[in-house]
Amino acid sequence: MTQTTDGGGTTKSRLLTAIASIGPPTAVISAVLAYSGWAQAAAQAKYMNLNLALFGYTSQDYIRFSVGNLFALLVCLFAVGLCTLPLDRWLRRRIERGDGPTVRRMAGVVAFVGILVAGAALLVLVLKSDRITLYAPYVVAAGVLLAAWALRLRWLAHPGKPEALSVGHRVGQGALLLGLVTLLLCWGAGNHADAVGRRAAMEIEQNLDDLPRAELYSSQPLAISAPSVIETKLGTDAAPVYRYDGLRLLSVSGGHLFFLPDGWTAQSGTVVVLPDNGTVRVQYGR
Repeated sequence: MTQTTDGGGTTKSRLLTAIASIGPPTAVISAVLAYSGWAQAAAQAKYMNLNLALFGYTSQDYIRFSVGNLFALLVCLFAVGLCTLPLDRWLRRRIERGDGPTVRRMAGVVAFVGILVAGAALLVLVLKSDRITLYAPYVVAAGVLLAAWALRLRWLAHPGKPEALSVGHRVGQGALLLGLVTLLLCWGAGNHADAVGRRAAMEIEQNLDDLPRAELYSSQPLAISAPSVIETKLGTDAAPVYRYDGLRLLSVSGGHLFFLPDGWTAQSGTVVVLPDNGTVRVQYGR
């Protein structure tokens, strides 16, 4: 009976450990992706003189927007994590074999380097050094994590083995570290997404002809006032049909259709927004 209980307890402990190790990184990645997508969409809408709320984007949309831009960063994070795990295991084994003093010295140097790197990156952020500021928050986060990992190893390698911290203390430290790293990653992702969003809006303005050409058909006049949009009355007086040419499809989102007139510019252009409810028929072409 005792063996069954111990085995069950061990299995449960391992399961909880696995969840604890997977859950926080997943939550951090989701938060960073969502915030990055929102920042990118907000920057693009602002450049185009639009309110982001018009598009009705969801959290899934924001994550989808940011995946492409942060893919390289996420791959690097996973690669670093995979390389760190065996190194951490090797150092812990050295501690168990009695080589704690060497590990303590190594961990002290690594902690100093992490703090130095984080401090230098923070200084760059304060001085606002152009494009470097886009990556400085990531460097600060890496330095903080490096220092925290090294200090943890240094504690494990202490010859007197200090008293184990209480569960509440460990949870508090972990939550503080996780919160700080999440804020730093969101900061960096937000800076990067803001630049990507503005660049995307500028590319739309410079390559407007690459957007699909749209012809609108409606039984009621739409009173589109953009100078490049041509209204043509078709059908009969009893059953009129109004056709509108000179529009390019920008987006379909949040129950609305967004069109840009030919010759649109962010400074003086008008964005045409129509409900996507079937009252207007749209034909697309090149």
